[in-house]
Amino acid sequence: MITADQMHAFQQYLLEEERSCATMEKYLRDIRQFSAWADHRPISKGTVAQWKEHLLAQCYSPSTINAKLTALDRFLSFSGLESCRVKHLRVQRQLFREDRRELSKQEYHRLLDAAAAAGKERLVLLMETICATGIRVSELRYITVQAVQNGKAQIALKGKIRTILLPGKLCRKLSKYAGKNKIASDEIFLTRGGKPLSRKQIWAEMKALCRAAGVDDSKVFPHNLRHLFARVFYQICHDVVKLADTLGHSSIETTRIYLISTGTEHIRTLEQLRLVS
Repeated sequence: MITADQMHAFQQYLLEEERSCATMEKYLRDIRQFSAWADHRPISKGTVAQWKEHLLAQCYSPSTINAKLTALDRFLSFSGLESCRVKHLRVQRQLFREDRRELSKQEYHRLLDAAAAAGKERLVLLMETICATGIRVSELRYITVQAVQNGKAQIALKGKIRTILLPGKLCRKLSKYAGKNKIASDEIFLTRGGKPLSRKQIWAEMKALCRAAGVDDSKVFPHNLRHLFARVFYQICHDVVKLADTLGHSSIETTRIYLISTGTEHIRTLEQLRLVS
């Protein structure tokens, strides 16, 4: 059975492994879900297999089920229970993405306009920073006054260090914002109390723009700005390796996920084949 002490020890292990806060939160959330479902039953391969079947019965998507199994795999390995791990679902590589999840460039600009109209200058700059550089929301803390002055930011995450360049126009806007708000050093995106913005707060502020911007809220979340950056970047340079390095991906296969076309684009390609008389 999973105890509070085991969860705490696993959390400490993830910290030592330098996992991101988002990854740690997800792993712990998925393990707690398994523990609640198991309801004090001893951990065994059979129990884990039953949980996988339960998730299938609950109509979770295959990718979500595999992600939950990955979190549990990490915990089982840490606990010396590798023998309890089960096989993940085999999923064919996705050929296209649902249109309802795809944020277009036009919709992005409508979100910016809505934020500006509401007087949310910080939110405008935050969205522009993510979308113009492709950084993760957890990497916003590396956008500092010093980084803006240098025109580049050095990001250390997941045991890797990479340098990203900041567009000149973005630097000028961020510098002006920092000066106006008397931010002389360190992080630029802070709360009124001087604390870093949380992922939850950024998510909520973006969602609040949906109605005014006329954008479906299923498309509006911080990570989708990173996806938009990836698509636009690739359309210009057509270099998936360079894009992977820019995004900080260890595997090009991860980068390819960002470049999957929408269902509408896929249908357009099929129509162009002209193979139906």
